[in-house]
Amino acid sequence: MHTDQSKLLARRHYLTGLAIALIGAILFSTKAIVAKLIYRYNVDAVTLICFRMAFSLPIFTAIAFWQMHKSGSLSNADRWRLVALGLVGYYLSSFLDFLGLQYISAGLERLILFLTPSFVLLISAFFLKRSVSRLEWAALLVSYLGIVLVFFHDLKLGGDYVLLGSTLVLGAAISYAIYLIQSGQLVQRLGSLRLVSYAMCVSSAACIGQFFILRPASMLVQPLAVYSLSIVNAIMCTVLPVFLTMIAVKRIGAATASQAGMIGPVSTLFLGAYFLGEPITVWQMAGTVLVMGGMYLLSVKKT
Repeated sequence: MHTDQSKLLARRHYLTGLAIALIGAILFSTKAIVAKLIYRYNVDAVTLICFRMAFSLPIFTAIAFWQMHKSGSLSNADRWRLVALGLVGYYLSSFLDFLGLQYISAGLERLILFLTPSFVLLISAFFLKRSVSRLEWAALLVSYLGIVLVFFHDLKLGGDYVLLGSTLVLGAAISYAIYLIQSGQLVQRLGSLRLVSYAMCVSSAACIGQFFILRPASMLVQPLAVYSLSIVNAIMCTVLPVFLTMIAVKRIGAATASQAGMIGPVSTLFLGAYFLGEPITVWQMAGTVLVMGGMYLLSVKKT
């Protein structure tokens, strides 16, 4: 009887963790939808990302101070590493992503970003001399074929702007892959919560500073809808997914949480159709299945 209860509790613990991972992945993917809605008010990427980080900064700052009080000060070397990671992983990646979203559909953006694990693999193979198995090469081929399908489909509809937007989002995915590779050792020493809160504070400062350098302060005055959507972007699509993913990883492990994240491109496709009127075609569905299939093969290989 005691064994049955233990199994039931373990099963419930796993399913709760899985549900948390799924919600986190969907919320994080919703970022593209919210950004597209904000762009309808003639807000540019510089202003959009400034509002996003300004509204999320107080939360990450509070967590950073709590972690600082709890864990003590950092070495100078770690401080500079955190600054570099914050600029590459969250500032540059987010900025390129939001720039790209001005030109491509939310569905294509999510698919390109979903290739981040494959860029981690390729960077590790070519620059860190990590060996790549045949299964991993097959996974990459399948995934990139899926992207090519969706890209050429969207290219017919959007023309040269699709190429520009895709290139920018590709840059976002590559910069985030670099962040993931470089953050490996720091995560072990500092912990994920401390690393993320510090890096997000650096990124927020860069995004807000960039706005005041490139835009007049008068652009801070926007319609109420822009502020409302920016708060949703900051809390529901930035802060909350970060913590939900951390909780999920703790409950069900990084590999399973990563696989749960595969709902992201699918949810973006349907949310884009519902909120933005973006069409769902056979080519998009086929491309999405290929990309997700390739990333699934990579996640199976890791486990």
